[in-house]
Amino acid sequence: MSTTARLPSPYRPEAEIVAQCLAALDPPLDWPAVVRTAQPWVQAVRDRPPPFWAMERLLQEYPISSAEGLALMRLAEALLRVPDRETALALTADQLGRADFANSADPAGGLAARLSSTVIRRAKHLLPSGEASGLLARLGGHTVVAATLRAVQLLGRQFVLGQDMAQALQRADALRATGCQLRFSYDMLGEGARTEADAKRYLASYAAAIDVIAAHRGGATASCAERDGISVKLSALHPRYEDAQHERVMAELVPRVWSLCERAAAAHLNLTLDAEEVERLELSLDVFEALAARVAQHCPQWPGLGLALQAYQTRALALVQQVVAIARHHQVRLMCRLVKGAYWDAEIKRAQELGLPHYPVFTHKAHTDASYLACAQALLQAGDGVYPQFASHNASTLAAVLQLAARHGAAFELQRLHGMGEGVYREVLQDPRIACRVYAPVGTHRDLLAYLVRRLLENGANSSFVHQLADAAVSPQALLASPLHLHATPALPLPPDLFGAARANSLGVDLTVAAMRAPLLAAHAALVLLQVPTFDAKLAYKAYEISADSYQKWSILPVAERAAVLRRAADMLQARLPQFCALLVQEAFKTWGDAVAEVREAVDFLRYYAGEAERIMQPVLLPGPTGEQNELRLKGRGVWVCISPWNFPLAIFSGQVAAALVTGNTVLAKPAEQTPAVAQAMVDVLYAAGVPAAALQLLPGPGERVGAALVALPGIAGVVFTGSTPVAKTIQRALAAKEGAIVPLIAETGGINAMLVDSSALPEQVVDAVVQSAFRSAGQRCSALRLLCLHEAIADGVIEMLCGAAQALVVGDPSDLATDVGPVIDREAYDTLQRQLQRLDAEAKVLLRLDDQARAAINSVANRVPPAIYEVDAIERVQTEIFGPVLQVVRWRGDSAAVIGQINALGYGLTLGLQTRIDTRAQSLAAAAHIGNVYVNRNMIGAVVGVQPFGGEGLSGTGPKAGGPNYLVRFCAEQTVTVNTAAAGGNAALLVAIS
Repeated sequence: MSTTARLPSPYRPEAEIVAQCLAALDPPLDWPAVVRTAQPWVQAVRDRPPPFWAMERLLQEYPISSAEGLALMRLAEALLRVPDRETALALTADQLGRADFANSADPAGGLAARLSSTVIRRAKHLLPSGEASGLLARLGGHTVVAATLRAVQLLGRQFVLGQDMAQALQRADALRATGCQLRFSYDMLGEGARTEADAKRYLASYAAAIDVIAAHRGGATASCAERDGISVKLSALHPRYEDAQHERVMAELVPRVWSLCERAAAAHLNLTLDAEEVERLELSLDVFEALAARVAQHCPQWPGLGLALQAYQTRALALVQQVVAIARHHQVRLMCRLVKGAYWDAEIKRAQELGLPHYPVFTHKAHTDASYLACAQALLQAGDGVYPQFASHNASTLAAVLQLAARHGAAFELQRLHGMGEGVYREVLQDPRIACRVYAPVGTHRDLLAYLVRRLLENGANSSFVHQLADAAVSPQALLASPLHLHATPALPLPPDLFGAARANSLGVDLTVAAMRAPLLAAHAALVLLQVPTFDAKLAYKAYEISADSYQKWSILPVAERAAVLRRAADMLQARLPQFCALLVQEAFKTWGDAVAEVREAVDFLRYYAGEAERIMQPVLLPGPTGEQNELRLKGRGVWVCISPWNFPLAIFSGQVAAALVTGNTVLAKPAEQTPAVAQAMVDVLYAAGVPAAALQLLPGPGERVGAALVALPGIAGVVFTGSTPVAKTIQRALAAKEGAIVPLIAETGGINAMLVDSSALPEQVVDAVVQSAFRSAGQRCSALRLLCLHEAIADGVIEMLCGAAQALVVGDPSDLATDVGPVIDREAYDTLQRQLQRLDAEAKVLLRLDDQARAAINSVANRVPPAIYEVDAIERVQTEIFGPVLQVVRWRGDSAAVIGQINALGYGLTLGLQTRIDTRAQSLAAAAHIGNVYVNRNMIGAVVGVQPFGGEGLSGTGPKAGGPNYLVRFCAEQTVTVNTAAAGGNAALLVAIS
């Protein structure tokens, strides 16, 4: 990772940053003059019929906020890549059948709207419905699929200049022949690289594109800025383009990009690095400066290296300042493309999921616009070191940029996306002094899908200028209103406030931000791992007596007081996050990302159970006859034994103990023998928060001695256990064999967790989800993916990509931020895995297994096991859970419901993943699965307290789900109290009621 930060934190108050942007616009813009410039453009666009393709009309008729618009977007995203007819038919029927196209108003014109409307409306009468899919209906369905495919292809043509460079150049020349002196920046479409092979293929594609562009326009005498160029996506050139792999990326990626720069410089073309997500910004800046240094050394006269900046990022203005500083330091001329931004929804979700203090992007569109104009001014006043390129379709933004440019007298160009903003630019370019470049994607229909959806989302949003320009109901005054004002509060609740009044969201850490990870590294450096003495199992009954004696005093405390103790403990734990993360890395071999997530989960458990206890433990009045009061109450049961595992030694330990304590029970807590220091540290926090020592006793030691002794105690009120299925059954038998009361057992055990992937799924998303689910935490999660079921139509491609992605993972020391897969917990686990791997080597087809030399180098150090992937010929071959980074793959065809039936037959029921774009299929498969947690189109791990209550059925556990609304009830005894309120001889309440 980067050792120093050149940019401020992305997580600062939005209002503070906007105020800085507004202050930077000095002298202020003359906004009435902006309106006077832009209003004729707007009027001209509205007065003139839209172009032949009429994308604006399509978005107007089917906005993405409607079911119809969403169906259209999903078809555009998925249909072209589906390889088999049956899945294409199911996808089309699913999406068209869920929307009400028949009642949409007739489009006013335009091929896209007319074609889509006609196809969609007629399709609904031809597509099969449910089981009624006879021969004629099926023939009609395939006809509609073919027509819909063509409609989606035409939709893609609106945004993509050509399927290859030859076609793109031909269309570019045709556009130039219309009289507009357009420049082009060609972008080779595609997802980011998942494998080294992907990266090499993209590198070759970029290199070939530069050569083709150079040859096509080779005789031109224009300057570099005036010539065509290429846009390069850095994440397409390295499979691990992320801050954690900083050293590796700088060593491997910079030479690759430099080879493209040399090619472009020799041809006098320009090359711009595309913008990426927030977590890659510092890395992108480091790559960019490394390239700028090489430009200064090897080709200082080439002014064609560029960087795209996203104004919606809260660090945009600071990034502009850094680019200007780089140009001055290296004495080179750089290009800078300023855009609004393309990943807003993903950035919002990431900040919420990670529990970050603020959003790294602006939540108000006006704030993004203000940031854009502040960045524009900074670029225009930077002098000769930077050539500004302003990408926007917003008429008021363009008019404001022209005003700023006139003020500074700087050279610049405008940019638009191919297929967007043509009406506005037709008016703007009436001034021949204004230069315009078209950002022109090039790629096959399959490659355009993700790009196409981003464009539809951006331009179909209600706040989009393109959307509002096409809406006659939006007045020119409203359309051109000044964005230069401050909203005091974000448009969305901040991530810490995600759960509203119910509870505070736990705060996390963005490990890509140096200032946020520094306390963790400092805590690790200062950590001294203390030895925790083993409890003598012979003293188990004495420990029980202490807990039993303290039960009465603890249980009669009002539930609000017990809940307050848990909330204090949560706050203390949150404040000590760096120390607990360091402890988890050191004792449990967690990677830093996993450690942060576990501390947050423990905090969430404490706060969630505090609120739930207050909710469920209030007396409930029940209906009954007059003269009688009936009340249902919950109270503690007594002494609970809590037995927690080593794979989540803080979160599961804390959750079990907190649930028992807050419901009024006392606790004998037996942590995993491998991780007693984590448990001791958590117990210390609970003591400091107000839990009496007698109410919570920590009894560390081996399960076969200490755990068995505690389960055998005669008076315990319940056992909560997380671990293996065989041990849970042993506990169950031991409890049943005892004399006395029937003792409840809450058990959460393992599973042969499967993921079913059909051919409508996006392979890159599938691979991302599989790698995270199967190999994160070295596969040592109860929820980890064990069995991948791939539709045969896409199996070969997904397997190849998956193996390449797994090979790119770093197996190493968990304290190293670059490590993806740390060691397994101990030598016993390591030896068990080696025996299982040897069996699979003999019985299954090896898809990924490091060679003997590489494997020996990894295995010889601290119980490290590299990821391994095998193919089996049937689901029933997988009968045993392998608790490590080992994945088995099976191919399927035909009926997806039958596959779920085979998964159910295994008997486990913890987690299931479904990867499909067919909504009705996902719903029906989830309903048919005997599985506790079902995840659709995402990974299968990382259940969040109160959001995804966790627990399975069958061989995977007893329920109720941890972190869910039913969990605490199992720790309680129920009591009904009935009072005859008329016992004294009269029913006053009844007399009052009738008086």
